[in-house]
Amino acid sequence: MISKELLELLCCPDTKADLVLDGNTLVSVDKNTRRRYRIENDIPIMLIEESEQLRLDEWKVIMLNHGREIE
Repeated sequence: MISKELLELLCCPDTKADLVLDGNTLVSVDKNTRRRYRIENDIPIMLIEESEQLRLDEWKVIMLNHGREIE
């Protein structure tokens, strides 16, 4: 499990946007890129080429679940 302290230090390597912990993934709060990074054995895989780009509707649901505003 990723600690709150580590989560506060991490950011999206593509846009430098904040991340939210969603299950076993980290999701960028950046609406344009909507990147999701997986976590394996408690280690975030923060490689852009290994990330997944979420559909806008998927991203919106995750942001709302984490109390983030969507514009």
